[in-house]
Amino acid sequence: MNKFILNYLGLFFILLSVLSFFNIVYSYYFKLYLNINTYFYTFCISLIIGLFSFFYKSLDSKITIYQKIFAVFIGYILLPLVIAIPIYLSIYNVSFLDCYFESISGFTSTGFTIFDNIKHIDESLILWRSTSQWIGGIYFLFSILLLIDIFDSSLRKSLTNFITFNYSEIFKQFIKILILYTSLTFFIFLILKLIDLRTFDSFNLSMTIISSGGFLPVNSIDSIINTNLKEIGMSFLMLFSFFSLYLIYNIIFLKDKSLNFFAEDIYLFIYFIILIIIFFVLFNFNYNFSSILFSLTSSMSNIGISLNDTPSNLWFLYLMIVIIGGSFFSTSSGLRLLKIYFLFKHSINEILSYSKPNNVYINKFHLIESNVDQKDINKYFLSVLVFIISLFLITLLFTIFNINFDEAFKLGILTLMNTVNSSMYDLSNFNFIDLNAQSKLVMIVFMIIGRVELLTLLIIAKKFLFKN
Repeated sequence: MNKFILNYLGLFFILLSVLSFFNIVYSYYFKLYLNINTYFYTFCISLIIGLFSFFYKSLDSKITIYQKIFAVFIGYILLPLVIAIPIYLSIYNVSFLDCYFESISGFTSTGFTIFDNIKHIDESLILWRSTSQWIGGIYFLFSILLLIDIFDSSLRKSLTNFITFNYSEIFKQFIKILILYTSLTFFIFLILKLIDLRTFDSFNLSMTIISSGGFLPVNSIDSIINTNLKEIGMSFLMLFSFFSLYLIYNIIFLKDKSLNFFAEDIYLFIYFIILIIIFFVLFNFNYNFSSILFSLTSSMSNIGISLNDTPSNLWFLYLMIVIIGGSFFSTSSGLRLLKIYFLFKHSINEILSYSKPNNVYINKFHLIESNVDQKDINKYFLSVLVFIISLFLITLLFTIFNINFDEAFKLGILTLMNTVNSSMYDLSNFNFIDLNAQSKLVMIVFMIIGRVELLTLLIIAKKFLFKN
């Protein structure tokens, strides 16, 4: 196997061993000895695999985009296997499939859970579930960076001036992402403490928010987010996983303040303001706008958690917001706002070009200097097409496995968009532990597809459909 692939996966196994060690320390400090041995196993296994990957002797060859795709895919399969160890060896008598389902759900930042009552789980395992989201979020960000060559030039320019990344530059960017990701997590933790959440809840929620995850340290978020101030504070914190990870860094440290680096975030901000106005004017019936704002930002960032008093009759609107998603370089999922906006603009230009053939209509973003060519338009269209096909397929499979169509459709969207079920989608009482094995396997596959499909689809389309 290529040494680069082993080094790539090894970095995350070592990071997982570090997080396992922190969980061991936490368990000892608070005398949570119930499942402590399971974290020792995880620590040893992940550390051995990580170190082996760096000492493995291999003839280096030029790494191809297909090897990078393979590295991303295999990580989504292997890392959750190690994450599942503490759940499987715990005292809760959980089957291996359920453990793997839980770890995949955490690692893909989805948030579906097989646990009915979080109060019955010891704090160390609650912390471990949140950790699985956190490492999954940074894995997703680094996977985008690893496969940046397959994205169009306009999106790439919103991230970097480099045409491509070589071996050393990728690892430099990894350290940069790790520092930014960790710093933002700590900042969110501090803000949650300032709005009077207890330390344990603040720490778990900070890892949930930064990763766009859905795991909670409590059964209902209402038990800890119980004032208007907390609702508003939590709402704006969830926007950290909606905008680009590099936004704050570029504002502070970027010397050349080119709009190329801020274009997508400006569009996202305008989109956010428009949604706030629409929801405030049209749907603020009971003067509970703080809870509506909470659900709105939760859907925009693909986190999915909501308060119990959120009106469930707006579920279709919230699902549409989930599908749109957030920034290209954020932990949120979705089709991405900029792609949908540009597809719409291109379609309008095509219609106008037929009605007014003497006019020239340029496919260009207002804040980005370069134009978007036909190849990128085809990629955008193909992304939407594959999502529709995937949604049809997963909904069909769910209905075959005895899930009613209404729930199957909603779950299909949430699974593909890696968003947790909640009351605003009218799915708060959906019980995953009672699903049959086939349904869980389908969810596992499509949760992974939801994280890697758009990354791999573009290069596949480039190879087979858009040959020069």
